[in-house]
Amino acid sequence: MKRRQKYAASLADRLAVWLATGLGIGLVTPAPGTVGGLLGLPLSWVIMQLPTLGWQIVATLVVGLVATNICSRAVRMIGGDDPQEIVLDEIAVLPIVYLASGLTNWRVLWAGWLLFRLFDITKPLPARNLEKLPGGWGVIADDAAAAIYACLALWIIKGLDQTYAWGLLTPVLVS
Repeated sequence: MKRRQKYAASLADRLAVWLATGLGIGLVTPAPGTVGGLLGLPLSWVIMQLPTLGWQIVATLVVGLVATNICSRAVRMIGGDDPQEIVLDEIAVLPIVYLASGLTNWRVLWAGWLLFRLFDITKPLPARNLEKLPGGWGVIADDAAAAIYACLALWIIKGLDQTYAWGLLTPVLVS
């Protein structure tokens, strides 16, 4: 059985592995998806600053497509179906979490990230099945599904928080 090349041969391959591993974070840290996923928080904040939901969706799709291509190349270099070292999937899909509810404060930011990690780790159906897609598509798709679940959960929790004035994610207005 031919062993996969462990290190990239060309500059483009090395760059893809470097980007896919979150600037190398996925290579050196325990729980690389959790730690690497933190890099998605600034990306999410930047995308949520775009003026309309339409622009936010377009930016998120563009980031996802670029990440899919980078992850495809990195998977070929590292080997395996969804190598743990690759964390660009967690980074690239995190903005999906905030599309329905917005990113209004630090509590929403952290709640969304925690919900995403919960769904990414547990991988409810069909997320686990999406890992079987080829190359970067499988790497990104399962995380995109987890981000969609987190988006819906955050939207529901934020709505309940506002309706019942719990003050967990949104400030309670005192009259």
